[in-house]
Amino acid sequence: MTMNAERPVISAIVISYNTRAMTLDCLRSLYGDLGEMPSEVFVVDNASSDGSAAAIRDAFPQVIVIENARNAGFGAANNQAMRLARGEFLLLVNSDAILKPGAIAAMFEPMHADDRCAVVGPQLLNADGSLQPSCYKFPGPMRSIFENTLLTAAFPNHRVFGDYRAWKHDTRREVQFVIGACLLVRRSAVDEIGLFDEAFFLYAEETDWLYRFGRAGWKIWFTPAAQVFHLCGASGRQQPLRVFTEFHRGQERFVRKHHGRAGLVVYRTAKVYGSVVRLAVFSAHSVVRPAQRRKDLDEVARWARILAFTVGVRGQGLRDPGQA
Repeated sequence: MTMNAERPVISAIVISYNTRAMTLDCLRSLYGDLGEMPSEVFVVDNASSDGSAAAIRDAFPQVIVIENARNAGFGAANNQAMRLARGEFLLLVNSDAILKPGAIAAMFEPMHADDRCAVVGPQLLNADGSLQPSCYKFPGPMRSIFENTLLTAAFPNHRVFGDYRAWKHDTRREVQFVIGACLLVRRSAVDEIGLFDEAFFLYAEETDWLYRFGRAGWKIWFTPAAQVFHLCGASGRQQPLRVFTEFHRGQERFVRKHHGRAGLVVYRTAKVYGSVVRLAVFSAHSVVRPAQRRKDLDEVARWARILAFTVGVRGQGLRDPGQA
């Protein structure tokens, strides 16, 4: 492995898991947007079985490829590259993300404007160009109560009850956290608060990370001037039940870590209540709205799974990361 002696401004990191074609597209867009900026690019391949690592080396010999013998998880894989990265800034990019031209330069603007800005997230777009919401408030016992008593739905813009879902994601602003599909991160902030918590195998790892930045007085910004297509869970679509299980497990792990066992009890109780209410509503709708019955029954199935998970019926989901 060879590296340019000049310290890169940016170290870009892509995590690959059985998304060979998508990862190659991601890298093309990444290199196209980096242009002449001093940079280094890492791909950490989490034991793909589709020839990803070889294809990446063939198409992009300048990429630093790290091959794992087992799926280490998203956070742990990023940590591997961050420990080697030399850049002043880190760009974490999902393999199913495609950067539009100018995205990286636009993400730098909040960094230059605010020296307490630790993380910048771009506006995410679906494949058809429609908006993909990417800003959220941190999960927790009170947030669970607001959402499951439908206060958030009733007052989406309220300072306490509301969240960012009613907002059009069309202005630059400070937010609680952005999802980790594409993040520009200040290295000095990482040096202060640390790397990803590797107890999070998949999902909520960036939630925990950004929460820790906020607790240390750093800021999280969103900018619509940077746009990135996010093709949403490309590798996860191969294992939907496992992804469902790990998503909810990650949420609960976050709540327990930051709010304790009592906080988790409140979180789960509110979620059980909300699931039962929604099951009743969608079941009734499926009877009185025949034209939308299929959609209502899909919601019934979804909330039944969430209820079952919350009360401890975990099915055939992912084992703990240490057992993977």
